[in-house]
Amino acid sequence: MGERSARDRTTGEGTPTSVPPPSQRVAVVVNGNAKSVTDEVISTLDQILMGGDLFVSHRLKDCRDIAHTVVARGYGTVLTGGGDGTFMVMVTAVVHEARRQQKSLPRLGLLRLGTGNALAWVVGASSTKGRGLAADIQRLHQDAGSRPLRLIEVEDVIAPFCGIGADAVVLSDYNAFKQRLNGTPLRRLASGFSGYIAAAATRTVPNYILKHVPHCRVLNEGSDAFRVGAKGSILGPPIPRGEVLYEGPARIASMSTIPYIGFGFRYFPYAEERDDRMHLRVSSIGPLQFARNFRGIWRGEHHDPEATFDYLVDAVSIEMDPPTAFQIGGDEHGQRQRVEARLAPEVFRLVDFYAPPSAR
Repeated sequence: MGERSARDRTTGEGTPTSVPPPSQRVAVVVNGNAKSVTDEVISTLDQILMGGDLFVSHRLKDCRDIAHTVVARGYGTVLTGGGDGTFMVMVTAVVHEARRQQKSLPRLGLLRLGTGNALAWVVGASSTKGRGLAADIQRLHQDAGSRPLRLIEVEDVIAPFCGIGADAVVLSDYNAFKQRLNGTPLRRLASGFSGYIAAAATRTVPNYILKHVPHCRVLNEGSDAFRVGAKGSILGPPIPRGEVLYEGPARIASMSTIPYIGFGFRYFPYAEERDDRMHLRVSSIGPLQFARNFRGIWRGEHHDPEATFDYLVDAVSIEMDPPTAFQIGGDEHGQRQRVEARLAPEVFRLVDFYAPPSAR
C-alpha cells in the first residue's frame, strides 16, 4: 500500500494553517495498476487534494489495509480512481471494515480514471482529460452535493450491478478480443466502447445465433416483488416471498440499482423507480432481434413483454442450466449455476456533481 499524506496548507506568507479534522477531509484511493493512473496523475492528485490523503493500491490486500485506515481515521469522503471495478473493490472493503468497527460509512465518490465508468454517467464525473480531474476535486470542495444510493450485495461483494448470461459473455469476449489485439497496430480499437462493439459483433452475436438458450429460474427471496411494464407501470399484484418470478429460457438475468452499465448504455431504465428495490431484468431476446432494436434498447426505451421481463425486487436467487458466465460490476467471475443477490442494507451517500450543494 502506498500512502501520500498531503502537506499542511499554508497562507500566502507560507505559514501553515490548521489541518481540517478527518471528518472534513477527503481520502483518494487510486488503482496503481490502471493504465490511466500515471505518475503525472498521482503527482497532480498530490498537489490538489487540499488537505486530503492519497492512497495507491496495487493488490487486494492494499485495499483492505486502506479501508481499515480510512474507517479508523473517520474520513468524511472517500473517492476512488480506476473505473467501476476499483470503486466496487474499495467500497466492499470499506463496508466490511465499517461493519467490523461498527462505524458509519463515509461519503463515497469516484474519479473517472478507468474504462468501465457506469457510475460516472450517474453522478456526472468528468473525463480526466485536460482539466477534468482537478475540476472534479475542486467541485467536490466547493459545491458538489451527494445523493443516496443503494447497492447490491452478491457473494460478499458490494456492487451497483451484476448479471449472469449474455452481459457476462460479452465482457469475456471483450477481454479475449482485447488480449488478442494487444501488441498489434489495432490495439487501440480493442479498448473502450469500440472494443465492446467489435467483440460483440465478431464473437458474441455469431456464437449466440447457434447457442442453446439456458433454462432460467428466478425465485423471490425477499419482500414483495413487482412486475414492471412500459414506462414503469406495475403489472398485476405483488409477488410474495418464495414465489417464482420467472421460469423459462433466458439469455440474460441481471440486476442493478443504477440505470447505466457503461458508455451511457441505459439497460436498467427502472433502477431508480424505488429506493428500496433493485431492477431485475430477465430476457430471452435473440441476437438478431437485439441488433434490430439496438437503438431503443440502448436508450432504455424498447419494450417487448414477450421477450423481456422486468421486476422490482430486493432479494432473489437465480438458477441457470447449464452454468453460465457471471459478472459483478463489470468484472468477470467465472461461471455460475446459482446466484443469490440482495440489496445491501446500508444506504450509501454518493458524491453527485449533479446534486445541489444543499444535498450534501
